[in-house]
Amino acid sequence: MTIRRASEFVDLGLRDHGGPLPIHDASGAVIDTGVGPIVLLHGLMGRGRTWRRQVPWLRRYGRVFTFDAAFHTGADVEIPDDPAELATERFVADLAEILTWIDLGPAVLVGHSMGALHAWCAAAAYPELVSALVVEDMAPDFRGRTTTSWTPWFESWPDRFASVDAAQEMFGPVAGRYFYEAFDDGRLHGQIPVWAAIAEEWGGRDFWAQWSASSVPALVIEAEHTVTPPGQMRKMCAVRDRASYLRVPGAGHLVHDDAPEVYRGAVEAFLSGLDLSR
Repeated sequence: MTIRRASEFVDLGLRDHGGPLPIHDASGAVIDTGVGPIVLLHGLMGRGRTWRRQVPWLRRYGRVFTFDAAFHTGADVEIPDDPAELATERFVADLAEILTWIDLGPAVLVGHSMGALHAWCAAAAYPELVSALVVEDMAPDFRGRTTTSWTPWFESWPDRFASVDAAQEMFGPVAGRYFYEAFDDGRLHGQIPVWAAIAEEWGGRDFWAQWSASSVPALVIEAEHTVTPPGQMRKMCAVRDRASYLRVPGAGHLVHDDAPEVYRGAVEAFLSGLDLSR
C-alpha cells in the first residue's frame, strides 16, 4: 500500500470536519478517545459533501471525515482499462489507506449504500482499522440484477442541471438535493459508464462472507422503500453477533436525508452505547 502525501488526499476530496481528538494524561497515554474518528462513506453517484447535514451533530462523538471515492471526483476522471480498478477490493484498499493516514485509531465507518458495502468489507479485511459500522440501505447479495435498465434513465438527463430546483423537479426533493450537492456546477462528477460498471459487479457476486467475517458493533438501517432484496438486511443481523436492525417507515433509499430525525436518533443512540473495550 503506497502512502500518499497530505496534499494528495485533499485532491481526492478527503475533508477533516473537526471534532474531539484523543485525550492524554500527564504521561502522554491516551485516556479518552470518545468513539474515535468517524468516517462517512457516500453511495454510488454520491460524494463526501452530501453528508453536510450529518457532520455537525456527529462531531459531538468524534473527529469527522468525509472523502470522495475513486471515480467520484470529477467528470474528467479517466475510464480505467483494468476491470480490477472498479472492483470492491480496490475501493476497500483506498479506504484502508485513508484510515492509515488519518492515524487516530480504529474508526467508526458510517456508510450509505455503496459506502456501507465498502465499510463492512474494510472491517473484514482490515479489522485493526475499524471499530464499528453504520450500514444504511445496502445488502450483501444483488446477484442476478444488472444495470442495463438504467441506460434510458441516464440518457434522459440533461448535460447540466441549471439549479437545485431543476434537479429536484427531475428526481424529487430529497434525491434532487442530494444529486445537485454532489454535482460540479450542475454537471456530473464522474462517468456514468464507470458507475454502472461498479454496480454491475454487485450483480455477479455476493458479500455475505465479508459481512460475517467482522464482529465489530453494527447498526443496520433499512428504508421501508429499500433498493435491497427483501429480507436480506434483517438477515444480516441474524447471522452475526453485535448487530442491530432498524427499519424506517416511510423512508426511501436516502434514509439519512429522507428521515433525518429518525436516522440521527438511531445513530446517536448507537454511538452513545458503544463499548469498544471488547
